[in-house]
Amino acid sequence: MFASRRILERYRMRHETEMLGLTDYDINPRHMADHYVRDDRRLLSGRARMIERLELWFDPQGLPDWFVVTKLPLTDARGRRVGIMGVLRRAEDHEKRLPLFQTVSRAVDLMRRDFARPLVIASVAEACGESLRQLQRRFHSAFGTSPQEFLIKTRVVAAASMLEETALSAAEIAQRCGFVDASSFAAQFKNRTGMTPTAYRTSHARPPR
Repeated sequence: MFASRRILERYRMRHETEMLGLTDYDINPRHMADHYVRDDRRLLSGRARMIERLELWFDPQGLPDWFVVTKLPLTDARGRRVGIMGVLRRAEDHEKRLPLFQTVSRAVDLMRRDFARPLVIASVAEACGESLRQLQRRFHSAFGTSPQEFLIKTRVVAAASMLEETALSAAEIAQRCGFVDASSFAAQFKNRTGMTPTAYRTSHARPPR
């Protein structure tokens, strides 16, 4: 088992041994883990020879960073599929000029900028020169998820950062991150992280700033 330094930093680990015994669901939001497990099953069963997709990962400051993820099966001496390897690299300039990237990139920028407002995805699509259905198809192609889910994820990531670094109440964080109210915030947050906001703050809190 091997993990690069960037992956370890992503999951706030110092050594690969900290990953032993963990599943995708232990270290990723549920909707991301679902896709990772589904991809792994396709590779291990032989239904796919390679899986490659564009993903948006968030750095410790909650800012988006574009990566191309490539996953391949590992085989033993007899050619049996016994494991999986993945390569994570930043998207190159020529990839960023692709129509798919440009459309989702514009939509992502809008959602990152205005996630705290009551955004309507149809308006985001219109601002990108796309129909709602076209934008949804492009998001599924790029991320394996919908623009609505991406917006919620963006809000959850921003809320997690506030839980870690501020002493703001759940109601204040909900308002600043675009959730309808504290109850909706708690439900959406737990659904995607597996933890309540209170439990997350207890295990991740940093000194308030």
